[in-house]
Amino acid sequence: PAPAPAEATATPARPDFNLWLTDFRREAAQRGVSQATLDLALTGIELVPRILERDRNQAEFKLTFKEYSSRVITADTVERGRVMVRRHGPLLEQVAQRYGVQPRFIMAIWGIETRFGQVKGTMPVIPALATLAYDARRPAFFRNELIAALTMVDRRFIDLGSMMGSWAGAMGQPQFIPSSYLAYAQDFDGDGRRDIWANEGDILASIANYLSKHGWTTAETWGREVRLSPAARAKVATLGRSGRSGCGAIDQMTVEQPLAVWQEMGVRRTDGGDLPIRGLSASLVRVDGEDGDTFLVYRNYQSILRYNCAHLYGLTVGLLADRVGDR
Repeated sequence: PAPAPAEATATPARPDFNLWLTDFRREAAQRGVSQATLDLALTGIELVPRILERDRNQAEFKLTFKEYSSRVITADTVERGRVMVRRHGPLLEQVAQRYGVQPRFIMAIWGIETRFGQVKGTMPVIPALATLAYDARRPAFFRNELIAALTMVDRRFIDLGSMMGSWAGAMGQPQFIPSSYLAYAQDFDGDGRRDIWANEGDILASIANYLSKHGWTTAETWGREVRLSPAARAKVATLGRSGRSGCGAIDQMTVEQPLAVWQEMGVRRTDGGDLPIRGLSASLVRVDGEDGDTFLVYRNYQSILRYNCAHLYGLTVGLLADRVGDR
């Protein structure tokens, strides 16, 4: 006889958006957002369906590493990055000294996020975040970001009409989400504003501060592409993963091993040469399956992943930084 059908599991119905918004307003008020700001920012807002379409079709989920990186690391982007390093040389050196982050990595993130300020957000941030907070995929995360965005308006860090960003609520030239703005944006020139939209000192310092606060060190670089011998491939398959960090990309990496251990295991530079003789530990990252590219990455790489938790992004930042810095 045919097996009995599995008992259906009912999916809880989503509340009406306006009912959800009423509940959210109560929470935001309890968390310190003024009634005036709530009325100004939330009255009459509606769901934005195209936001959900973008959320389900992110490039980091759809492309291979080679496809993603080749779209970003173009000859034009590399050359423009080098021009910007020369143009902002003294400012970059000041930022590098204060925050302990090499200029080429600041440039790489700036270039990837907004093409050195050429790409500007056109989506009103509050409706975008409200849509994502109402959606079932990551409601708690975006609910917190919506409250952070309202807090920015409430504290007059930015006026509501100027609060434009990406479909996911990322703002300014560093593409900070609201909670990152509150925690990491910098007033580098001391003019009383943390202007990540137009002030290049604040922009570069904010990127550097984010990396610094997530463990960046100038004593190391990010990593390198490597080759594996057949013996190394077999050994890597038995290695454990990093654990539970809150970032899935970090958790997919192997546990750290000293470079000498990787060398003994059969890991080599892409030209077949030996790994550096340094007392450093590194994790192994493999993208696009067993036949994809392989990288050894240092602790700084995890700082990049805290900026955007995707290996396609993190590896592209590292490689673009090497190209911009002629490494």
